[in-house]
Amino acid sequence: MARVMAAHDPLSAMLVEEAGFDGIWASGFEFSAAMGLADISLVSMAEHLTNMRNMAARTSLPIIADVDTGYGNAINVLHTVAQYEAAGAAAVVIEDKMFPKVTSLLAGGRQDLLPIAEFQGKIEAAVSARKDRGFLIIARVEALIAGRGEKEALERARAYEAAGADMILIHSKQTSPDEIESFIQNWDGNIPIVIVPTAYPEMTEARAKALKKVGILIYGNHAIRAAVTGMQKIFARIIEDGGIENADKEIVPVSEIFRLQKMDQVKENEKKFLR
Repeated sequence: MARVMAAHDPLSAMLVEEAGFDGIWASGFEFSAAMGLADISLVSMAEHLTNMRNMAARTSLPIIADVDTGYGNAINVLHTVAQYEAAGAAAVVIEDKMFPKVTSLLAGGRQDLLPIAEFQGKIEAAVSARKDRGFLIIARVEALIAGRGEKEALERARAYEAAGADMILIHSKQTSPDEIESFIQNWDGNIPIVIVPTAYPEMTEARAKALKKVGILIYGNHAIRAAVTGMQKIFARIIEDGGIENADKEIVPVSEIFRLQKMDQVKENEKKFLR
């Protein structure tokens, strides 16, 4: 089971790799939040694609690109998949919501789903657009998020597997893992499951592995939440203290930023090449 952590920019992607995760989730939610925007399809494909391409340039880990609804219908998906594969992604996740979407975990948020047949067409388009069979098409089922129940979630997952999906991402906003565990136990398809246990943190890696059907576990928004936590704490400390004397002791030194920027290599290159 691969452990994948969200990132929202090249620096956070580099930190994901240093921490020892198996892959990076190029999260639409995180990137929207980093831009100060709601996760409601406001970020364009070009913006998200550029950010993902910049991440791919700074890390060697495989990147799973969160492309929301595929930025349109099946015809748009043809272009989306071609662009993300060319940009260095290892996989895309496409969800079965209507465009524009509303982020899944918002209490009382609008959660409109596409008809099954229409989303099958989007998955078929995605499969046909990829050049490398190793580039994964992951179909995200939002039936549990929309309150449609396990029966429809399983029906959708089976239909998307039949359309050619390589994996099924099943999402839930329940605070207990029970709903997800029930779905996985009743999953009778032949492709692995992807889970994102943001709302149900009791789902440990050991518990997910014990289900024997989970291929990827994604930590979906912890990079941006950790960043916000850190900045809020330090900014408040500086305001409270009227200076940085105490806050400076709680954050990494500038030398750590220089290390991440590979400034030692810059100095070596200057010695070697500058005349």
